[in-house]
Amino acid sequence: MANPRCGSLATILFLFSFQAALLQGAAQIPVVSQNLVTDNVSVVEGETAIISCRVKDNDDSVIQLLNPNRQTIYFRDMRPLKDARFQLVNFSDNELRVSLSNVSLSDEGRYVCQLYTDPPQEAYADITVLVPPGSPLIDARDEVLSEGNETEMTCTAMSSKPAATIRWMKGDKELPGKPKVELTYDRMYTVTSRLTFTVNKEDDGVPVVCIVDHPAVKDFQAQKYLEVQYKPEVKIMVEFPQGLTREGENLELSCQAKGKPEPQRVNWVKVDDDVPSHAVITGADLYIENLNKSYNGTYRCVAANSLGESYDDYILYVYDSRAGEGAPRTVDHAVIGGVVAVVVFAMLCLLIVLGRYFARHKGTYFTHEAKGADDAADADTAIINAEGGHSNSDEKKEYYI
Repeated sequence: MANPRCGSLATILFLFSFQAALLQGAAQIPVVSQNLVTDNVSVVEGETAIISCRVKDNDDSVIQLLNPNRQTIYFRDMRPLKDARFQLVNFSDNELRVSLSNVSLSDEGRYVCQLYTDPPQEAYADITVLVPPGSPLIDARDEVLSEGNETEMTCTAMSSKPAATIRWMKGDKELPGKPKVELTYDRMYTVTSRLTFTVNKEDDGVPVVCIVDHPAVKDFQAQKYLEVQYKPEVKIMVEFPQGLTREGENLELSCQAKGKPEPQRVNWVKVDDDVPSHAVITGADLYIENLNKSYNGTYRCVAANSLGESYDDYILYVYDSRAGEGAPRTVDHAVIGGVVAVVVFAMLCLLIVLGRYFARHKGTYFTHEAKGADDAADADTAIINAEGGHSNSDEKKEYYI
């Protein structure tokens, strides 16, 4: 039985002798212009890279692929290199396409496509291995913040190739960070970004997101929600009455106080005076019966928590018991103005029409009266002529009929 190791050695020796013969024979054959091309390849660590050596207008010259150490990976459709991760994808006169599976950093480098012409042609395919970073980590200096204070966060993306970039978002607003890039002993990059900003009460519950951009990964991010404490916000609401506060009526006020932490106490006071003795205070509500003008003044609701206190004021003015009664109803002045304008316009139009009517009839009267006056020697003659003119006119009308 033949030794397989001897067979492999014989195959390699045959390939080397064949290469030498091809090179020697190529010197006697005129070279036709041939274009040997290939492409650079970027591949994520652990995935598969495809190397393609392509020839335009090949004249049966031999194509081979070499690794960065100039070792032959494929000679035509034969693989002398004992690395099963290299597999033949396609072989023809115009292309040699090879796949490299489970790519690692040690596979990175310049691969050579070689065409046996005179002189030999070479094209280079650079394989770049991308290593995605580990999951980003956010570290916050303060877990609980107070409004108006400054805080600091850091985000780290470890062991990537090439170096990642880090962006920060607070809610829907992008914030600038200060990046720092370190090259580790294993040719990896660790990137740290530091973010400093001041918080306010509106930031409570808002997410701060660290976004890592890298060609090997998409949508890589981590986030942390802010917890911001703030002193109370106070607002007094009038529950009753909805209109004027009159003598003899009741008053009910409600104090709405919101803060973080929740207000520990809510108090009612009257500025520069005492709250009426019969006023009822129940929690955040103030109730006063049978109002009179001696109760006038400023009533203040004060709320406090561990961060401070805030207040809101309500100014009470008690009106007479009949205040607002019998007052004329509210009239829409715009409507009244429109009606008046229409009436005035109509009267003006009527005056114009009447003026024209009287003017026309007056003109007719003077015209008839003046008939025959042009040829009269005096006024009496003119009148006689005018009367005769009417008579003649009537006669003419009768004659005509």
